[in-house]
Amino acid sequence: MAVQTRKKKPAPLGSDVTGESSTPLHIQIRESIRNQVRDGKLIDETGRLMTEAELGRHFGVSRITIRNAIAPLVNEGMFDRSRGRGTFLRSNQPENWVGHLMGFSETIRDAGYQAGAKILQQGMTNRHDPAVREQLRERAVWQLRRLRFADDTPIAIEHAFYPPDIGLELEKRDLVSILMYRVFEDELGLTIKDAQQTISADLADASSAKLLGVKVGSPLLAIERVTFGKDGRALELLRAVYLPKYFRLSISLTRRH
Repeated sequence: MAVQTRKKKPAPLGSDVTGESSTPLHIQIRESIRNQVRDGKLIDETGRLMTEAELGRHFGVSRITIRNAIAPLVNEGMFDRSRGRGTFLRSNQPENWVGHLMGFSETIRDAGYQAGAKILQQGMTNRHDPAVREQLRERAVWQLRRLRFADDTPIAIEHAFYPPDIGLELEKRDLVSILMYRVFEDELGLTIKDAQQTISADLADASSAKLLGVKVGSPLLAIERVTFGKDGRALELLRAVYLPKYFRLSISLTRRH
C-alpha cells in the first residue's frame, strides 16, 4: 500500500494529522475533519465547510488530497455539496446524522486496509434457528460463513443468511472479494431501502477464539443486521463478531429541553 510521507505545514486549528503515520494522509485528514467539525471547527455559523483551497492550506496538503478526504464524508451523509455554494454540514444536531450502510469490504477499504476473506461454510440449509426463518420468511436459506481479514489479520467472523433465489445467484460469484451490496444493486437489480442493526458485547468461544487468534473469553463486538429491499423484503440477515480494536461506534447525543 503506497503511503504519502510528505511533511505538512502546521494546521492553524491544531491537528493529529502527521506525515509520519502509516495511515494514508487523506484518511487521517478525513477523520480529523470529522472530529473538528463535531467540535464546531472548520465550519461557519451556517454549517458551511471551508473550501478545498482553505482546507489545503489548513492541513498543508494538495486539493486532491482534501477532495479524497471529503468524498467519503459526503457519501455517508455527513455533508451535502451544493454547486456554486459549497459543502454544508447536513445537520448541526449530531443525533440527526444518518448512518451509511456499507459492507465489510467497503468499510475496511475506506479505513485504509486491504479487505480479505476465507470461506468457512456456504450452501443451502434448513438447519438454522427459528429467528432466521422468522426474519427471512423461508424454510430453507442459503448461508455464507466467512473469516474476514484486514490486510492479513483476521478481525471478524461473518455468518450471513439469504433467501434461496439470492443465495444461488451469489454462489456464482467470487465470494472472497465480493462487494455484497454493490452486487445486490448493480448486478441483481435489488434496491436496498434500509437496514436494522443491533450491536452488543460478546465473548469469544473456543471456535471464534481459534479463528481470530485470541484467548477464549476475550471481548468481541457482536452485530446482527437485517437488510431490506424497497418492497420490505428481507434480503440478508447478517450475524458477525469483530475484534473491538478494529471497530468503534461513536454516537453524539444532546439533551432536549
